[in-house]
Amino acid sequence: MSEKPPARPAVTPTLGGGVAPLGAANRPAVMQLVFREKGALYAAYMPVLTDGGLFVPTTREYRIGEDIYLLLSLPDDPQRYPVAGKVAWITPANASGGRTQGVGVRFPADEKTRALKLRIEEILGTAISSSKPTQTI
Repeated sequence: MSEKPPARPAVTPTLGGGVAPLGAANRPAVMQLVFREKGALYAAYMPVLTDGGLFVPTTREYRIGEDIYLLLSLPDDPQRYPVAGKVAWITPANASGGRTQGVGVRFPADEKTRALKLRIEEILGTAISSSKPTQTI
């Protein structure tokens, strides 16, 4: 029997990227990332990155180092967390092993994001050291 694939967060692109009006700079992509359950957060969280990070399923094309702005909602937490991250890796369409297309977003090294990383690790608790498959590297 095969294992059930990891749960996925709800992702809603909200604005940014694309063609900018004449004279305007391209803005980073903005995505709303909603984790309704702990399993989806576990599957997307990247503790291997020093400041933390998340996998974001998307079909949009990105480049390594590109800015991406997340509005993050965590399970059972009414607060929305803004994160100005950068693309750390890309999982292309039709990746081996049936991996979901998307990008890994590296959190910035700032106090607000360090607090967010601690909050995520608090929610995940001992699950963070699980050997269950994830959508991350």
